[in-house]
Amino acid sequence: MLQIVFNEVSAAELSQLPTPVQFQLLEALNLTPEDFDEEVLAKRFGVMQQSKGPKLYRCRAGEYRIYFAMKGDHVVVHRVLHRNSLKDFLFRSNLPGGGEDEALSQSSRFWKLIDEGARTLRAF
Repeated sequence: MLQIVFNEVSAAELSQLPTPVQFQLLEALNLTPEDFDEEVLAKRFGVMQQSKGPKLYRCRAGEYRIYFAMKGDHVVVHRVLHRNSLKDFLFRSNLPGGGEDEALSQSSRFWKLIDEGARTLRAF
């Protein structure tokens, strides 16, 4: 059975948003068990991967970005961020322009942001 799991950080970020926006974000994910193929996910979402870590996917939903990973039959949401916060992050980090996903994949600051949320994830 498909489950969407939020860590404490992403749950807090989501809860700060108006209810209609929350529904819009969850609707944007719109994943089914058939979508749990890396090729299908790579076509639908941005893909980032730390050198030795698992793949992280980015779902664009209006003004927000949802960063998630697949773990078994679970979608683990790591962060829910406003798009301008990412633009600010990229600007402050002076990342090279090889595409947003590639630039974020190479940034240790981005992975630190993701890891902060991952540490709050409870076992499921």
